[in-house]
Amino acid sequence: MDGGRTPGGKRRVMVVADPGRESVGALEWALYHAVLEHDEIILLHIEQANVRRSSALSAFLRRPPAAASPRVSPHAAVGVADGKGDYEFLEVMRAKCKFAQPKVRVQVERVELESKDKATTILTCTKVFRVDLLVIGHRRSSSSFLGCKLSGGMSSKGADAAEFLIENSKCLCVGVQKKGQNAGYLLNTKTHKNFWLLA
Repeated sequence: MDGGRTPGGKRRVMVVADPGRESVGALEWALYHAVLEHDEIILLHIEQANVRRSSALSAFLRRPPAAASPRVSPHAAVGVADGKGDYEFLEVMRAKCKFAQPKVRVQVERVELESKDKATTILTCTKVFRVDLLVIGHRRSSSSFLGCKLSGGMSSKGADAAEFLIENSKCLCVGVQKKGQNAGYLLNTKTHKNFWLLA
């Protein structure tokens, strides 16, 4: 799955960035299985107004201790904190990108949600940023996408947002499910369903 790469061609790889396991797994797959050193990574975070992050993430998301160095470790847990630390997970993700792919240019984009429809907002961003490959965390067993419930009026007709993006994105879209620490990844694209890739 090379995203239609041309020999020696540079691609823009967009990873949907959220403080959750699905997003982290998608980023890891992209860094170690899809991105090459001449590509560009765009970490896209869709901001939602007046929505509190789920407390269920608190066990997984940790803020570094106050005594820690301000420099972000690429091995740090991806997490959020109240106030000015709300977007710390984006810096951790950026650090992971630079650690795994030091020659790759990394761009972080925070975009406001359009019409309460996350999938459509992401779709618009792929066009605006001329993305060649979209990578998203995919949790097929739930009606939510990266911790965000779908709106009732979504044009995907009740489908999972990741599935909607896979089917409707003009660029190659890969839905990634990380299956345990060393169990590999389950990948879905428009033409390949439930493709298993070992870690």
